[in-house]
Amino acid sequence: MKLQSLLSSTRIERALERLRDLIENPFETFAKADELRRKVVGDVVTFVVNRNINFTDICVGNCKFCSFRNRRRYLLTLEEIKEKVREAVEYGCTEVCIQGGLYPNADLNFYKSIIEAVREVSEDIHIHAFSPMEIHHMAINTGLDVKEVLKELKSSGLDSIPGTSAEILDDEIRKVICPKKISTDRWIEIVTTAHRLGIPSTATMMFGHTEGWEHRLKHLLIIKEIQRRTGGFTEFIPLPFMHKNNELGKIVRPPSGFEDLLVIAVSRITLHPEIKNIQASWVKLGVKLAQVALCVGANDLGGTLIEENISRLAGAESGEFLPKEKIIELIESVGRIPKQRDTLYRILD
Repeated sequence: MKLQSLLSSTRIERALERLRDLIENPFETFAKADELRRKVVGDVVTFVVNRNINFTDICVGNCKFCSFRNRRRYLLTLEEIKEKVREAVEYGCTEVCIQGGLYPNADLNFYKSIIEAVREVSEDIHIHAFSPMEIHHMAINTGLDVKEVLKELKSSGLDSIPGTSAEILDDEIRKVICPKKISTDRWIEIVTTAHRLGIPSTATMMFGHTEGWEHRLKHLLIIKEIQRRTGGFTEFIPLPFMHKNNELGKIVRPPSGFEDLLVIAVSRITLHPEIKNIQASWVKLGVKLAQVALCVGANDLGGTLIEENISRLAGAESGEFLPKEKIIELIESVGRIPKQRDTLYRILD
C-alpha cells in the first residue's frame, strides 16, 4: 500500500480547510475534542503497567533528533534481558516494550533470540516490540521480505509492534530530520502488513520541529485511512519533540505546552471515528500537562514504563517510572475514572 493510493489531493485540501478553523479557534477546538472524547469513551482514563527494555544504544542511524544513539555503546545480554523481564513480572507488568538502536548487521535470528528469551521467562506477558524501522533493518540484513520477517517474529512470540519511527510521514521532512530512516511508503507497507497478519500496532507522530500544521494533518489522514482499511491501530500517541542533547535541538525550538494540547485536540477530532484512544504521554508532556490533556481529547496516560531511557536523555523531566498508584492518583484528581488496561485496551480491573 502506497501513500498515493491512500490520499487524494482533493481530500487533503478539504481537510486543510477544516484544520484552519480548528487552529484559529483553539478554545472551541479544546471543547469540541473533550466533548467528542466523552461521547466516544466516557470518563474512563486508562493506563498499562509495563516496562521498557532498550536492549542497545548502538545504532548505525543518523537521526538528528536522537539523544540516545551511541552514548554508552551498550548491548544487553540475553540473560540481562531475562532479568529485566523477571523484574517486570514480579512488579505485575502485563507488557514489555522492547526497542533499541539499529545494531550493525543484526538479522532476524538476533531479534528472534530476544523474543525467545522473554518467552523463557513468561509465556503470558505481552511482547510489544520492534519498530517498523527495526523490522526493515532485520529484513534487509536477513535478505527476506517484510511479510516473512513478521511471520517469523509472530511465531516466536511477538504480540504487537510500536508504531514509532513514523516521526512525520512526509518524505521531505524525513530527508531533513532522519535521512537514513525508512520512507513514508515503507512505513505504511510494514505497518499494514503487520496488521493483515494479525499483529496490531500503535500509531505515533513526533511533532514540533521542522514540520508545519499541513504536514501534521497529512500524517493524521494517513493514520486515519490505514485504520479504516486495517483496523490494526490500538491508539494514537502524539509525541512532542524533545530538544536536549541532539543535533536538531540546536536549530529548532520545541513546541509550547499550548501547542502540545492543540495537537492532541486536533488529533482527537481528525481521527474520529476510526481511532478512539488518544494517549497523553506523561514522559513527553510532564505529568501536569498530561492531566490537562485529559480535558482536551486524551483518554489514556500510557504506561508505568519503569525504565524509560530515550526521552530522558532528550530532556524529559518527568522521570523514567510512574508507579501505578501515582497514575491512579493523577487520574482521580481531575475527576476521571482510572482503569488498568492491557496493550490491546482490554480493561483488567
